[in-house]
Amino acid sequence: MKTNLEDLSPVKKKMEIEIEAEEVVKKIDEAYRALKKEVKLPGFRPGKAPRSLLERQFGDRVMEDVARRLINETFLKAVEETNIVPLNAPIFENSMLKAGQNFSYSAVMEVRPEFDIDNYIGLEVEKEICSVSDEDVDKQLEEIRKSRGTLTSITEDRGIKENDYAVIEYRGFEDDMPLEGVEGSNILIQVGSHHFHRDFEKALIGLKKGDNSKVKVDFEEDHSQPKLAGKSVRFEVKVEDIQEMNLPDLDDGFAKDVGADFESLDELKRKIKDNLQSQEENRIERELKRRLIDKISEGVDIELPESLVESELDNGIERIKQNLLRSGSTLERVGLDEGKLRGDLTPASKKRIKEMLILEKIARKDDLTIDEAELSEGFEEISMSIGQQPEIIRKYYEANNLIGSFRVKLLEEKTLNYLVENAKIIDMKKVETGKPKQEK
Repeated sequence: MKTNLEDLSPVKKKMEIEIEAEEVVKKIDEAYRALKKEVKLPGFRPGKAPRSLLERQFGDRVMEDVARRLINETFLKAVEETNIVPLNAPIFENSMLKAGQNFSYSAVMEVRPEFDIDNYIGLEVEKEICSVSDEDVDKQLEEIRKSRGTLTSITEDRGIKENDYAVIEYRGFEDDMPLEGVEGSNILIQVGSHHFHRDFEKALIGLKKGDNSKVKVDFEEDHSQPKLAGKSVRFEVKVEDIQEMNLPDLDDGFAKDVGADFESLDELKRKIKDNLQSQEENRIERELKRRLIDKISEGVDIELPESLVESELDNGIERIKQNLLRSGSTLERVGLDEGKLRGDLTPASKKRIKEMLILEKIARKDDLTIDEAELSEGFEEISMSIGQQPEIIRKYYEANNLIGSFRVKLLEEKTLNYLVENAKIIDMKKVETGKPKQEK
């Protein structure tokens, strides 16, 4: 067997394989011997039909089967010899198989790109100083308080005010035509929260229980609901009820109601601060790693394999579909077109694949691996987050062939931690705009 490898691009290879005539004849003879034992032809006992008759009746099928068998038997061997790892199913092209002649075929496939990467150790990267203020604690405490508040209908004869909760029935129209899915009854809206739409909520102020009104809203082009984005919608609204939130007093009794472990309001505040501190530290660590990998990526130019990008896109869209399905919806119901969604997600998918290839390259260069102890530790972390035994989680991963992808995920995180450990960290203060400001 002769093998030749041709570079079509940095991520695409063409492998040409030629098999000697002697091997071809051997495989054809084997095929006809097997066929003679299996086939039943009128006038001949089993296994006694002459080969010439078999060639006339089954010749084309035999040649196709032998060609397919030769490809299956030699391709993996050729891949091992050339030391390449195909990323996708190869596209095969082969010559006509003929007895007494060499048989040749080619396989075009994508591979991981070869690229150089340097200067990833000791990079300067900004990291925010973790800070949780009393104001942050009070804000979180107020959210807990609101979650334990009770809504009651107002008894006074008045219109809706800011921060009231309006129970409404509505229907949306565009050019006097009803918009499918843009309607609801017994819908609770906190006026002024801007969870629905700022203009819509503002138009409710002053309306009384039982009032009917028409509200015109011009939705932004980037509105979160695609079916409303960029549209001018007229809403017909009826106020079914007006409610206000009654909040519990912030005292030691409130703290005990929140959790049996809390004996006082101060204890609850300390726990809130600890939780916020942990959340903030995790956020800062994620953003630090994001800045670092972005900095490394800027200096690396890689041609990305289409198969990896498409796989990442497929996974992203499937996650969106599953999330919608869990909430009882679909892409169609929320007005999302899958083709447009693929286009919108493509830049992020390409960025993700580039980062994956870079981290993979660094791990190989610096001999970073995931050993059995680290794999077990990974299952322990999952166990703590979902409350399931690590052994059961591991068996699930093994049964679904997920161990390999889990190792890749762990290795990426280990490589990021390695880069952070070897980076030059510059402490930064967080400013109001959300951008860090260097500590003097």
